[in-house]
Amino acid sequence: MNFFKRISVALMLVGSSIVAMAQVTQQDNTFLHTIMRGQTLYSISTMYGVSVDDIVSLNPGSDKQVKAGETLRIPQQSKKADGTVQNRLHFHTIQAGETLYRITQKYQVSADIICRANPGLSAENFRTGQVIVIPMTEQVTTPAPVAPVQEMKEDKKETTSPCREMHKVKRKETIFSISRMYGISEKELIDANPELKTEKLKKGKFLCIPYKKQLELVIKTPERTPSNEELFTKSQPATKEVGSIDAALVLPFQLDAAGGQQTLMLEYYEGFLLAVDSLKKQGVSINLHVYDTGERTASVENILAKPELKQMDVIFGPGHAEHLKPLSDFAKENGIRLVVPFTSKDSEVFTNPYLYQVNTPQSYLYAQVYKLFAEQFAEYNIVFVEVNDGKDKTDYIKGLQQELDTRGIRHQTIPMPEIVEETKGEGEEKEEIITVPGLTNALDSTKHNIIIPTSGTNTALTKLLPLIQLVVRTDETPYQAHLFGYPEWQKYYNDHLQAFYELDTYFYSSFYTNNLLPSSKNFHNKFHNMFNKEMHTTYPKYGMLGFDIGYYFLKGLKTYDSKLEENLSTYDIVPVQTGFHFERVNNWGGFINKKVFFIHMTRDHELIKMDFEQ
Repeated sequence: MNFFKRISVALMLVGSSIVAMAQVTQQDNTFLHTIMRGQTLYSISTMYGVSVDDIVSLNPGSDKQVKAGETLRIPQQSKKADGTVQNRLHFHTIQAGETLYRITQKYQVSADIICRANPGLSAENFRTGQVIVIPMTEQVTTPAPVAPVQEMKEDKKETTSPCREMHKVKRKETIFSISRMYGISEKELIDANPELKTEKLKKGKFLCIPYKKQLELVIKTPERTPSNEELFTKSQPATKEVGSIDAALVLPFQLDAAGGQQTLMLEYYEGFLLAVDSLKKQGVSINLHVYDTGERTASVENILAKPELKQMDVIFGPGHAEHLKPLSDFAKENGIRLVVPFTSKDSEVFTNPYLYQVNTPQSYLYAQVYKLFAEQFAEYNIVFVEVNDGKDKTDYIKGLQQELDTRGIRHQTIPMPEIVEETKGEGEEKEEIITVPGLTNALDSTKHNIIIPTSGTNTALTKLLPLIQLVVRTDETPYQAHLFGYPEWQKYYNDHLQAFYELDTYFYSSFYTNNLLPSSKNFHNKFHNMFNKEMHTTYPKYGMLGFDIGYYFLKGLKTYDSKLEENLSTYDIVPVQTGFHFERVNNWGGFINKKVFFIHMTRDHELIKMDFEQ
């Protein structure tokens, strides 16, 4: 049930390189990338296999700021310090009027190869400005049915010696590895060294490495030009029948240890088991394999060496960021979906088309919040309050203010306001009045006001909330004041619940559940009945996280099987806590979760989850 075939075919022309052909069309050996929301220089450099310095050198000033919608020139190749080429893939920016067929003609590579290398590309999103990858380092094995038919003619190279060099065999080398090293076939190597037909390859033996054969391509143009729809349709892998789902959990349970992290991993696993149990009651057959990776310093190679792991339809994990690279490489090599539930800081998603990152990377999360905030509160009087309690939200505040500036939405920033005691009247009419002029002067009595502290800590809330309440309650001028904040405020409900309601508070989050809702109550009851305990009061709740992730993907595989990725935009379930909205980061990379809610705690003591179309 692997949903993609391994990307392992490309056209290699020896002597007359396709890379050289691309350089003719783009003499400066660069291509254009249009910046998308949430992308950073680091993420862009990672997806193209070049360094940040390479990009900055071609785009002066990009190290200061990059904006969505702008374009960057990206070098085709990045060189390491020793001068060797780091990136051997070729990237192409689709031009106005260009079709998939024209690209196959341009690079002499089949539509099937391009489609397999770019699983995010389709007839529907094939448009000007899209960047696609053109694999060009391996031999084509199967030409596309409607792409140009290719005939090979051998052009023998005249030379005084049949050997271009002699190779001394090293330990563990094979005929296959040596032929691959020099870019020739095994047959060519054996023909140049006939003794290999009867003798074993031994360490220290010298082999004749023949010259590569020059190949001349003769292109037969089809009678008519095929459309994008035809080429994409004929390049799609066949749909497989749905059977039993093989799933693996690869997490740091450390069952022989004790501690908070182990307890949370176990709770995640228990929530996952509830999802499996729920689906089995619906008739879904699931074979679940569970592996303990141990501590972050432990190796996962022993787990990856298990033969049954290659047969998985989906792997969930790891728990430690240090284990992601080997697990991602394994999933990519074997064409297995990898669902990463925790870490959001790794870059594997930019180059692995099988990877799903549930925890949204910070830059993408912030970009979604900026967009939604600007659309929701454009007409409000927006006031940022500088809270001298750390710099935990410096990047977030800077980005939000830049978004508002770009859209022409006015805002202001004030220092942490102070209480001022004033005396009014004389004699018996003398009255002591407490005011907060720094805040009062920033508010607008003719508009709704939304106040944003520059820190999300509990200490910041403790300092600021009483000041806002004082102004709202006692000032002679009535103010419509609202508070806007951060996901971690869910942890501080017990300390500030009444103030949150009084100030009509909003905060953003990708994880949220209202414990008073029936779905949440039912889950708590099921969890307690199954495991005879309550979930830990963490944010997010790990039991719910395990259930939501397990149910979402296992249900999706049962429903769509190999076509899950094509149906993500319409696949809709109602999770208990976790929001899902997966989008590919590029045409050859994986998926990140871009779901964001605004939670609104109203003055009527209602909790409203604002779910946006994204």
